[in-house]
Amino acid sequence: MDSLLSNLKISVPEKIYVKDPESSDLGKRIVENSIILIDDIGFDSFTFKKLGNLIGSNESSIYRYFENKHKLLVYLSSWYWAWIEYQLVFETHTLSADNKLEKAIEIVTRAIKEDSNFSHINEVVLNRIMVNENSKSFLTKEVDQENKEGYFVIYKRIVHRLRDMIKANKPDYKFASSLASTIIEGSLHQHFLKDHFTSITDCGDNVTPTQFMKNLVLNTLKS
Repeated sequence: MDSLLSNLKISVPEKIYVKDPESSDLGKRIVENSIILIDDIGFDSFTFKKLGNLIGSNESSIYRYFENKHKLLVYLSSWYWAWIEYQLVFETHTLSADNKLEKAIEIVTRAIKEDSNFSHINEVVLNRIMVNENSKSFLTKEVDQENKEGYFVIYKRIVHRLRDMIKANKPDYKFASSLASTIIEGSLHQHFLKDHFTSITDCGDNVTPTQFMKNLVLNTLKS
């Protein structure tokens, strides 16, 4: 935990990229502008050629960092969850079991504010990508192999942290892992619904996904 708190460099599994984009100005521009472009046109329409045109670089230079656009999306997803994990550890490590779980729910479900520690990554825009595109990082035929190779280790680590907090709060609860993953995926889904399908969610201007998830989880554990 101490190393996580003292080191603000976000670490992403090495197999996801060909060359670490954090190692050069070009790599950072690739990440920065891929977030802007995916948010603007969507992941399905996003290509390395369009990204190259945006940053004024050859398409081939992007392939020196990422094998394909799927790997780039997995990188962005992993970076996002590592950033969330940093906040999760930092903001909960001194709290009691009850308060720790409630704070953790808030952290993984709240609206995102920009973090000035990472000037080349706009976390607010990246959060929109996570809401709209995150499932595309793992809803693929290759998911089992990529999982074996550790592509989703950070995402799973956050679920396990939440699971452990749930167990600490209520040791006899039988569905801690399922509830933990529901908090994360459910909150992303509720953020999506409140922006696009308002008639099938109660979340909106007056009710946040955080409020809904706190109510759902804490009342479930009380029963």
